[in-house]
Amino acid sequence: MLWKGKPLEDLIIRNESFKEIVILERTRFNSVDDLARFASIAVGGKTTGVYWANGVVFIYYPLPTSSEIAAEALIKERKVFWAFVSYAMMPKYQSIIETKERIMVPVIDMSTSTLFSNVSEWLKKQP
Repeated sequence: MLWKGKPLEDLIIRNESFKEIVILERTRFNSVDDLARFASIAVGGKTTGVYWANGVVFIYYPLPTSSEIAAEALIKERKVFWAFVSYAMMPKYQSIIETKERIMVPVIDMSTSTLFSNVSEWLKKQP
């Protein structure tokens, strides 16, 4: 196979998962509507999406890897930092959350992602 005229037989592709996700703050909402309202406010009223996996709908904000410490942790330790995760239980997937205020938040089904599935299972166990 060629790419820009160069052979790719020496190309190595690996899929390595993160070893650790450090969540600095988490907030569990009592309802999906409350999470949708929060998500909308958190991005200044713009359209934003949330993620769903295994009965949990959530939004997260990663810490930027622009700092030397965060970049080093990502590369050397395969560790990422999430500033916060906000979530609610949503047993059945639905593609849109629509609140009584007519806020519409798209929901992305990430149940095929091992990472997101593991996060959702961890969130389910939190008080």
